[in-house]
Parts: sequence; C-alpha cells; structure tokens
Amino acid sequence: MIALIIDLVLFAFLILTAIAVARLRNLFAVAMLAGMFSLLAAGLFMTLDAVDVAFTEAAVGAGISTVLTLGALALTTSQEKKSVHSTRLPLLLCAVTGAALLYGTLDIPAFGSAQAPVHTHVGADYLARTGTDIGVPNFVTAILASYRGYDTLGETTVIFTAAIAVLLLLGRGLRGRGTGDQ
Repeated sequence: MIALIIDLVLFAFLILTAIAVARLRNLFAVAMLAGMFSLLAAGLFMTLDAVDVAFTEAAVGAGISTVLTLGALALTTSQEKKSVHSTRLPLLLCAVTGAALLYGTLDIPAFGSAQAPVHTHVGADYLARTGTDIGVPNFVTAILASYRGYDTLGETTVIFTAAIAVLLLLGRGLRGRGTGDQ
C-alpha cells in the first residue's frame, strides 16, 4: 500500500513538472525542471525495481542532458520567443499520440504476471543459464553485460555520438563569438 502511495505521489509530481515545463517561458527554469523531471522519473523507476533504468535516467536525463542544455542556453537568450503559430495542432497531435499509446497498452499482461511472455520464454532461460555461463552473481549486470552486450554497446554508441554532436555544435557557436569582441 505504501508503494502505491509513493508511486502516485511521484506520478503527480511528474505531471505537475511537465505542466510547468510546458507553461514557462524562462528557459533556465525549463532546463532545471526538465532535470527535475528526469530525477523524479528515476525515482519512479526505483520504486518499480528497475534499478538499471533508474541509474541510466539519473545519469543521462538529470545529469548529462541538464549540463548540455545549460551549455546551449549559455549561447542563447534566457527567454523563449512568443510563437506566432497556433498551439492547437501540436496539442491535438500530442493528444492523438497519447491516446494511441494508451490504446497500445490495453493488451499488455498484468504487472508482475508469471504468464507474461517475458517470464515464460527468454527470462527463464536467462535465469537458468546465467550462473553457469557467466559466473557473475548479479543477474541484471550479467544479462546487460553479456546476453544483451550488443544492445548496451549500441546504446552507449548513440549517447556518445549525440554528446560529440552537441559539443561540435557548441564549439561552432563559441568560435564565431570570439572574433568580433576585441
């Protein structure tokens, strides 16, 4: 019961933070609230026993993304410019996408169900073989590092490529700034 209350409180804070991000025009406040959103999401993942996902969300979402956003913000203004277009079409698109995502979750097995496909096929095989195949006592680490090693390598490559691209873009802005200020 206490876990359900914690989950509901975290969800409520996530919703309030998302609304605040959408309503604010101060980009510094938006960057800070986006980092806070990621930290709340990491807390929610912790309550759902997804420690590896929580760690990644905290490191990438609340950490690296916030630092890169603040770095980009240092090269621009602190206030969002008023949009000249109507916000009705993007709002409708978000509502339709959200409805489609909710519809897609209707056939998902119940949370923790032993009859879920992940528990009846691959998961049971991983649990049966991990101790002898790998010899690492932590099953999550063993599965991520060996059975899903290519996935982890791919995710790391994507994050590294994105960081290099952002650093190159930020470097281009700094080079253009330094020549005319003397």
